[in-house]
Amino acid sequence: MRTLIAGLLFVAGCGCSNKAANNPNVINMMVGNSLFTDKARYAPNEAVAFTLEHTAPAGSKVRYRHLGAILAEETLTGKSWTWTPPATDFKGYLAEVYQEAAGKEKIIATVAVDVSSDWTRFPRYGFLSEYGVKTVAETNAVIEYLNRHHINSIQYYDWLFDHHKPLAGTASAPAASWPDLINRTNFRTTIDNYIAAAKSRNMASMFYDLCYGALQNAAADGVAESWYLFKDNAHTNKDKHDLSSPFRSSIYVANPANGEWLDYFSGRIAEVYAGYDFDGFHIDQLGNRGTVYDYSGNTVDMPEGFAAFVQRMSTDFPQKRHAFNAVGGYGKQQTANAGVDFIYSELWGDTPSYADLKTLTEENLRYNSALNCVYAAYMNYDLGKTKSTFNTSGILMTDAVMFALGASHIELGEHILNNEYFPNDNLQPDNTLKAALIRYYDFLVAYQNILRDGGTFNMLNVASSGKTNVVAWPPQTGKIISLPKKVGNKQVIHLFNFANAAHLQWRDVNGTQPEPQMQQNVSLQINVSQPVAKAWVATPDKEGKMYEEVVLNAGDGNLTVTVPAIKYWTMLVLEFVANDFLEE
Repeated sequence: MRTLIAGLLFVAGCGCSNKAANNPNVINMMVGNSLFTDKARYAPNEAVAFTLEHTAPAGSKVRYRHLGAILAEETLTGKSWTWTPPATDFKGYLAEVYQEAAGKEKIIATVAVDVSSDWTRFPRYGFLSEYGVKTVAETNAVIEYLNRHHINSIQYYDWLFDHHKPLAGTASAPAASWPDLINRTNFRTTIDNYIAAAKSRNMASMFYDLCYGALQNAAADGVAESWYLFKDNAHTNKDKHDLSSPFRSSIYVANPANGEWLDYFSGRIAEVYAGYDFDGFHIDQLGNRGTVYDYSGNTVDMPEGFAAFVQRMSTDFPQKRHAFNAVGGYGKQQTANAGVDFIYSELWGDTPSYADLKTLTEENLRYNSALNCVYAAYMNYDLGKTKSTFNTSGILMTDAVMFALGASHIELGEHILNNEYFPNDNLQPDNTLKAALIRYYDFLVAYQNILRDGGTFNMLNVASSGKTNVVAWPPQTGKIISLPKKVGNKQVIHLFNFANAAHLQWRDVNGTQPEPQMQQNVSLQINVSQPVAKAWVATPDKEGKMYEEVVLNAGDGNLTVTVPAIKYWTMLVLEFVANDFLEE
């Protein structure tokens, strides 16, 4: 994922060494008494294997929830056990290990479970960016870290050789090693080990390449001059993305819709699949190139060219999965129905606010309501110039808004992503962020049938009493923001804490977003016209207990509900009497 403005030009301080691979804190990012599952995703009727990091106290139990319902529970007899969820496809669950003592309950550990036959229904994208010499134990450790966050698909960023010839060597004899664009040495065994480890966890492996990139040696590999794009209509000024040392070449831009380029490049992609067991192709671009011409002097409609490229890849490789990076939304409308399996957008400063995230998500749904979306959104972008640690509060607020909107955020790999050059690891997470991200990804999976499984954002009168000021979306500083969504027979109300926010910019470029001050016992008056059977809250911000039922006071179409606490994000769910709405 690269743009015209920075992308590959970000070299000084890009972390191009194997610093990430040699830093144990990068891989060992899990804290606390974690509860693990053996896979990131499960097929219907597949048993889930659980493992506790430490033995639970005697008499501890485990229960399994789907949204507001308890499905089963049992007494634990050791650190490891199995459970077979209901056979229904595309469901999320929460397992809670707990102990009862003196009439009180203590949650010891939790983990989510995703039962989905197809990972693209609820895509949770991670990345890899370092392919130097690594042991099997090292590659397995990275995949285990991603597995604990339920990452079900991985983008292999800059794994390739030449953009126009991504496979080094031949399909029958792939090279053992090769230089990538910035002259790092990549190794076949490392990539093979990553792919194998990912498959064992039910994670898809997506190889990365541009849809139109060619290096300076492309003619020798069969790329014709007539396939390129030009900045003039007399084909004298070839379009390119200028790069200097240590890069091996600038990137020259082919016409993605040119039939001969498509024939040539489809053959190169076939070589990739013959050489490596990848599950699909993550297709990139360089952003809006301005007015460009083909060799004959005709103006080229690039977004339509992107769609033609995606359609060709989908047609030639129907068993593989495809994603297309709509940089800043460029080409998103054209590619959303061209054969991509989810909508992937790299976001930049032209859509800087939290409110923009909702606008973009609703736009995605208008283009293709069947697809969920992933955002490449680089956090604390300038903070690495002065500090070495992420601003936890900025990241969690952005994840809260994205997850509530139904999107996921590509941010987890060998390190946490903060730059479009994925190997960059200038910033590291503190223990607070490490622990919080586990909870947030558990929450994204456990409640995926509310967050990412249909529904409509709706208008609802939500008022507050006392000192807490609750107002409707969009976000404002000094307020609690409510965002209602109707999902089946449930009315969901997302509550975001901007009470002491410093700004409303999701990028938190300089890491200035402060930690929210906890808002407790927030009383809400909600106008509803249907009888409510049950109300509960869930939050990823609370250690231990995510789920909690709350008491309703109803009268004359108005409900009063007290939400126990709002740190970053709390989700209030009203379950209506089943006869009044379609069941889930």
